[in-house]
Amino acid sequence: MRILGIDLGDKTIGLAVSDPTGLFSQPVKTLNRIGIKKDIEAVKEVITEYQIEKIVIGLPRNMNGSLGPQSEKIMQFANSLKEVTGLEVVLWDERLTTVAAEKVLLEADLSRKKRKRVIDSVAASIILQGYLESQR
Repeated sequence: MRILGIDLGDKTIGLAVSDPTGLFSQPVKTLNRIGIKKDIEAVKEVITEYQIEKIVIGLPRNMNGSLGPQSEKIMQFANSLKEVTGLEVVLWDERLTTVAAEKVLLEADLSRKKRKRVIDSVAASIILQGYLESQR
């Protein structure tokens, strides 16, 4: 079963996909946000292309575990995506994933411009990998 990982931001959507065995995730692409309907249509294209059966979306939490205003936006997007696709949508704690993604990209010695282009899909991959590991 292939699973889609999503790092949802205000300006971009980072996407990652698991391998068919559900062991590894890899970054796929970063979409620019246009509006919720078009955003969901773009995600649906990836779902079809990779034959996705489940979706994991990063849910930002404050360091004390509470939910903030961004979390509400994520939950609304998740509900809309579930309604449109009929797929199971799992919300996954994403605390510090962007920091981890930045560290990985710095270690890979990517330029700031290249990091900016891929950081959201790498963060999505980290979110998805955390979920995959929890399922073992």
